[in-house]
Amino acid sequence: MGRKYFGTDGIRGRSNGIITPELALKVGQATGIIFRRGDYRHRVVIGKDTRLSGYMIENALTAGFLSVGMDVMLLGPVPTPAVAMLTRSMRADLGVMISASHNAFEDNGIKLFGPDGYKLKDDIEREIELLLDADLSRRLVDSKWIGRAKRVEGVHARYIEFAKRTLPRNLSLEGLRVVIDCANGAAYSVAPDALWELGAEVVKLGVTPDGFNINREVGSTAPATLQAKVREVRADIGIALDGDADRVLIVDEKGQIVDGDQLMAVVAKSFRDDGRLAKPGVVATIMSNLGLERHLQDLGLSLARTAVGDRYVLEHMREHGFNVGGEQSGHIILSDFSTTGDGLVAALQVLNVVQREGRPVSEVCHRFEPLPQILMNVRYLGGQPLKEERVVTAIEQARAKLGRNGRLIIRPSGTEPVIRVMGEGDDRDLVTEVVEGVVNVIAKAAA
Repeated sequence: MGRKYFGTDGIRGRSNGIITPELALKVGQATGIIFRRGDYRHRVVIGKDTRLSGYMIENALTAGFLSVGMDVMLLGPVPTPAVAMLTRSMRADLGVMISASHNAFEDNGIKLFGPDGYKLKDDIEREIELLLDADLSRRLVDSKWIGRAKRVEGVHARYIEFAKRTLPRNLSLEGLRVVIDCANGAAYSVAPDALWELGAEVVKLGVTPDGFNINREVGSTAPATLQAKVREVRADIGIALDGDADRVLIVDEKGQIVDGDQLMAVVAKSFRDDGRLAKPGVVATIMSNLGLERHLQDLGLSLARTAVGDRYVLEHMREHGFNVGGEQSGHIILSDFSTTGDGLVAALQVLNVVQREGRPVSEVCHRFEPLPQILMNVRYLGGQPLKEERVVTAIEQARAKLGRNGRLIIRPSGTEPVIRVMGEGDDRDLVTEVVEGVVNVIAKAAA
């Protein structure tokens, strides 16, 4: 059964369109009801990124939770991984992050974490969905049990210390010039401070949020600004976070982008060499490059693939005992430290390798030659174009053309009304031809 509200990463959509105060209120009430499991005072922590609509959604969520008897602790602008960490650290029953991640400021979203700091499983989200369309007026608490709300002080310092403790005690970043791009988002304060405290010379980008400029020409989805700044100041490395800082991209000293696949390769070998790799392998999604898989095989490591979405990567990691996983887009999950992707922590692990090896980032972070990979999107307004016979036939023929030396992935986006078509293989011209052919057929079916 399809879901009405939840996508691959919580609830997301246009503010005052899909994400309204009414919906946020109901999410607070419905989630609070489900997680109210005893007579003690229940608690929820709420963080947010820097979008203008965060104020509106924060207040609506707070009202919802208070009305069902939960106390609310407001964290203010903090990264998503900080919310996950503090949910456990503060013994809360729930954690909530108000963010639309890498989307523009007009959008916003609600991500939910259980008391263990992990994102909610599908079955719990389905329970919440059922309550969102129900009349909850009879399930509100009596007046004397309404919850209280308060702001929590010292949140940034707690997260910075947490991030620093993921590194060896004697590690110093002294001698490194680091450009950090915080996307005018949730990490605009904590990420530069953490790097400076570790000894780096820090050059800041995307650290002046105004409610409207989150992810605008900055951050991991718009790395050109960071690339230019790295070259301009002759930095050793550039680090780009997204709006809620749960993912990261690296730029080397030459201004070249290092994606999540290369970062996973760096961390996996480092962990293996240090005896910290829990299982001889890495977990990634179907979108990760075939070059990563071949590289890991050369290291004696496996690559397990999941559906797109860091939650599915994490579920596989937990079920099978892996401690390194992630997505090509830069969601890097290191479960020894975090219960979700953490852009700052992942960047710190890479910096640890750079300092230890004493080589330029362009050498440390270039572990394999990626196969040509072509990704195109087809926008559609409704219907199920992928089920049409002509589309099914075109996909089968395209896969036959690529054969065993390539892959073709077609999937609807979980966050946008688009179908993503990705092809890869050793022959770029063939991959391009195959992807464009499939896209044209889907576009006609979707028209």
